[in-house]
Amino acid sequence: MPEMNKKIQKYLNKILNGLIQIHILHHAKQAPIYGSWMIEELKKHGYNVSPGTVYPLLHKMEAEKLLTKKIEFIEGKRRVYYETSKQGEILLRELKDKVQELFHEIL
Repeated sequence: MPEMNKKIQKYLNKILNGLIQIHILHHAKQAPIYGSWMIEELKKHGYNVSPGTVYPLLHKMEAEKLLTKKIEFIEGKRRVYYETSKQGEILLRELKDKVQELFHEIL
């Protein structure tokens, strides 16, 4: 049975990772976001994610041109802000339609 739990956990993590990316696109479209803010936002929704999860996702999404980044210095500290790119907005629009359709069916 423990092997089944590992497989279920693997699939769960993969699905949650996708949902987190949608959540990132959503908030980055509304206003610029940064990693630690996104971690706190996800906690409000019951996601207990570490910086080791969020920051690589942000970097990957920026590398894939889904997010754009801007670096600012606040009180001497470097902060990277992310916003949804045009390509990210197109993807978000498509994902919202697909997710809404699926959720309506399964819920």
